[in-house]
Amino acid sequence: MKHEDIIGKLSLEEKCALLQGGTTFGSWGIDRAGIPAIEFSDGPNGVRHQAGAADHLGLNGSEPATCFPTAVTVANSWDPELGERIGAAMGQEAASQGVDVLLGPGLCIKRNPLCGRNFEYFSEEPYLAGKMAASYVRGIQSNGIAACPKHFAVNSQETRRQASDSILDERTLREIYLTAFEIVVREAQPKTIMSSYNLINGTYANENAHLLDDILRKEWGFGGSVVTDWGGSNDHAAGVAAGSTFEMPAPGLGSVRELLDAVAAGTLSEKDIDTRVDEVIDLVLSVHPATLAAPKTFDQDAHHELAREAAAEGAVLLKNEPVAGGAPLLPLAESTKVALIGDFAQTPRYQGAGSSAVNSTKVDSLLDMVGETDLTLVGYEPGFERHGGQNASKRTAALELARHADVVLLALALDEIAESEGADRLNMKLNENQVELAHAVAQVNPNVVVLLSAGSCVETDWADDARSILYCALGGQAGAGAALDIVCGKVNPSGKLTETWPLRLEDVPSSASFPSDEKRAEYREGLYVGYRYFQTAKKPVAYPFGYGLSYTTFAYGNLEASEWDATFTVTNTGTVAGTEVVQLYVSKPDHQVFRPEQELKGFARVTLEPGQSKVVTIELGDKAFRYFNDKTGNWEVEGGTWELRVASSSDDVRLTAQVEVAGTDAPNPYEGRDVSCYEDASVAAVSDASFEALLGHPVPAEDSVIGRNMCFRDLNHGRSLIFWIVWAVLRALKTGADKSGKPNLNVLFIWNMPLRALAKMTGGMVDMGLVDALVREVRGFGWGGVVLLAAAIALGWGVGAGIGLWALWILAPILYAFVMNLVKNSGVAKKLA
Repeated sequence: MKHEDIIGKLSLEEKCALLQGGTTFGSWGIDRAGIPAIEFSDGPNGVRHQAGAADHLGLNGSEPATCFPTAVTVANSWDPELGERIGAAMGQEAASQGVDVLLGPGLCIKRNPLCGRNFEYFSEEPYLAGKMAASYVRGIQSNGIAACPKHFAVNSQETRRQASDSILDERTLREIYLTAFEIVVREAQPKTIMSSYNLINGTYANENAHLLDDILRKEWGFGGSVVTDWGGSNDHAAGVAAGSTFEMPAPGLGSVRELLDAVAAGTLSEKDIDTRVDEVIDLVLSVHPATLAAPKTFDQDAHHELAREAAAEGAVLLKNEPVAGGAPLLPLAESTKVALIGDFAQTPRYQGAGSSAVNSTKVDSLLDMVGETDLTLVGYEPGFERHGGQNASKRTAALELARHADVVLLALALDEIAESEGADRLNMKLNENQVELAHAVAQVNPNVVVLLSAGSCVETDWADDARSILYCALGGQAGAGAALDIVCGKVNPSGKLTETWPLRLEDVPSSASFPSDEKRAEYREGLYVGYRYFQTAKKPVAYPFGYGLSYTTFAYGNLEASEWDATFTVTNTGTVAGTEVVQLYVSKPDHQVFRPEQELKGFARVTLEPGQSKVVTIELGDKAFRYFNDKTGNWEVEGGTWELRVASSSDDVRLTAQVEVAGTDAPNPYEGRDVSCYEDASVAAVSDASFEALLGHPVPAEDSVIGRNMCFRDLNHGRSLIFWIVWAVLRALKTGADKSGKPNLNVLFIWNMPLRALAKMTGGMVDMGLVDALVREVRGFGWGGVVLLAAAIALGWGVGAGIGLWALWILAPILYAFVMNLVKNSGVAKKLA
């Protein structure tokens, strides 16, 4: 341990207190030992620091900060250098506000388009997600503070997010859901990492020793602090033993008692506590001096310009058809008469909702920014209701305006309600009123440019109604200016998709069971996420992974390849300067161990003037040819002939070469196991037998225990009349909101919350003893109250007396637990004083 001298000064109670939050976003501090408290803040795409009343849902206000484009946008740039600059700017802003740990970036894998937080994550591709996230971490930590990559791991849905059990095989875990985190840890050395809410194969991520100790700490060499997601601790003692450092937010002294009791019982060693405390001290002494010394202001204008640059670099030109057989519609010439249509043109959709929502220093809109261009604005009309529904007068006005313009700039988007933390998307469609208006506008003016804002892919059966489509993703506070920079040709688009856009949701292999409403979320598709599935299964898509158009063209040639790298030439064959994102995939057509058709293993951005050529070399690292063998428990390489594919997108391979690779001669892990459906990616409906063959063991039985981890949504399975009523009220609120198309995030948070969260999210007002009293009531001990009520009525005591007895029966153990919590806390508090 690094800090034995400091640890030796601390009592056991003080050490236990250091392993949890002291406030919603702050740690404990012990002044006499020279350990100051440190401050955490949300921040995947900007700092959300709440100096006053803090919460983790984005409900209360926060200090002004730059809202950078979300991860989905910046990932589309394929530009780690840009990511590092954004990270550095966010780290500077965080330090200026007294923030020591910035909670981001988010790098969960985009398993399904309906995940409500896909806008916070980089890609379906772990290699790309890892490279981009590592750049953010390097940038944030260049200011001396800590980054906190999240959510570790296999966190793919918001439904049941605090109690969902992700069931998957070890190979899929390692290759798809852990590789990005491995890249971040090995290449950027984050000082902290956030564990996820969910269970993984039956064990909560935060107390999963295989995840936190075997892999994260021992295999990857992570030496920093593991921080729970807010309210994500289940068994604090088990978490500490497994490798978790901080329990957040502020669970009160009940968690200190939990550790003290575990040490006294011999189920947790004081050595484990000392190890975790050493991590706390190391973090605090690393970040706090940098925060204290940081300037208290930052250059808002410079950061706004960086946000604009990032939004432009991450925008993807999906379509750009010619006008009457001539040149493509974009870029628009000077003085082009444009009609601006769409509610989002005036009030942009530029960031996500929930804990990532930033109080922006300023927000540009298309309507405000079009005046700074050389375009001639003939007018603006909202055209449709923002959150769905018909408005004939708005539609009519928009169509009339479209008739008087050369070109219509039509701003379409997923609204704020459609995708958010706490709720998965209900479908993959834009609101019908937007689609209908797009079709109607195209009938009166075919020169339509759709400016599309969304945090993930949408179905594009409306694409024929637009000559050009620019996917702006979620462009941050300066996204409107960036979009117009591309429309006017000031910036040549270079963004490329980092997630596959399917034709329809039903084409996604996990669509039938996503999000899982059951306690288990079974990852039956295995490795076949995103392009790995669509290309192996030979299924058509709307827009492939890695796709994006430019205002110029590029030619590839002169490939020379080895098992270590690929060198080739890229030439700008067009008339304007531009940047091409070149991609390197590997494939093994004659494989023995099943694998996807191809996998991304390298990329590079190449900026060229018209007619210019550059020689590009992409190195192949240690992850290029490996696969995880669950029989040997190691990374292995299948030897023989491999194909290297240099491509402009996953569906547009320009150059190929064969290389010979030495193998490790490991046995086929699937020998004797029928995994035939995984050979050709026939994974849309995997049988129990096939999934068990992949897992290597039977599918776990569904756990129906009524206990601390029972979610509010499952209270109808209990035997308490009171909690049936609670369930019925919540269900009615949720059903009503769903029918309206406007999910209630507050209701959804409680609906998906386990009972134990009452002890983790209430600042010590509730402890596990009180939760256990509630659990006893859910189990039906309160039926005794019903008996008393019936007896009271039968004996003529009266209904009032009966209800009083019933209430006493139920409330007595709850009140007792509450009082005992106060008594026990007072004892611990005296020892900490």
